[in-house]
Amino acid sequence: MKKIKEVIVVEGKDDTKRLALAVDADTLETNGSAISEATLAQIKTLQASRGVIVFTDPDFSGERIRKTISAAVPGVKHAFLPRKAGVPTKAGGSLGVEHASPAAIQTALAHLYMEQIDEPQQLISHHDLIAAGLLAGPTARQRREQLGERLGIGYVNGKQLPKRLQLFQIQPADFWAAVDQLTTEEK
Repeated sequence: MKKIKEVIVVEGKDDTKRLALAVDADTLETNGSAISEATLAQIKTLQASRGVIVFTDPDFSGERIRKTISAAVPGVKHAFLPRKAGVPTKAGGSLGVEHASPAAIQTALAHLYMEQIDEPQQLISHHDLIAAGLLAGPTARQRREQLGERLGIGYVNGKQLPKRLQLFQIQPADFWAAVDQLTTEEK
């Protein structure tokens, strides 16, 4: 089992249990979407000493936690679980890391992104996103979801997509390779 040096920030104890099946790592639980100042202080300390990987659920609450941590603690790494990998097996459950397979967790942790602390460059234009069919049309949402999975950056809506691509400095060659895969699979 792979040992991870950084501390992985997750939402709850069920996430910690699931991660233990996939990797050897220490976790810090936020205990829900309301992150306390004390928890943010712990994350800052851990970032300075060991490094931090934010690995939250692929839903609205998980995204809010990710943004809160990113704003307070620059330079953290991010791991994204595809939405389909976090679907519960029982009806009525919510999307989450606690439902992911060990293989899906290992894949997500193998493709980490680190935010740019300097002002990131805009590498992919608004025109590129329209040309790729990611902002308008009947299949735009599905294409964005699949693109997020291929690039390992999670799902975002059309308004947030350019910001996410810029934040993680996705290179045009990688972007267009993923778009070409989408287009090939649709045929």
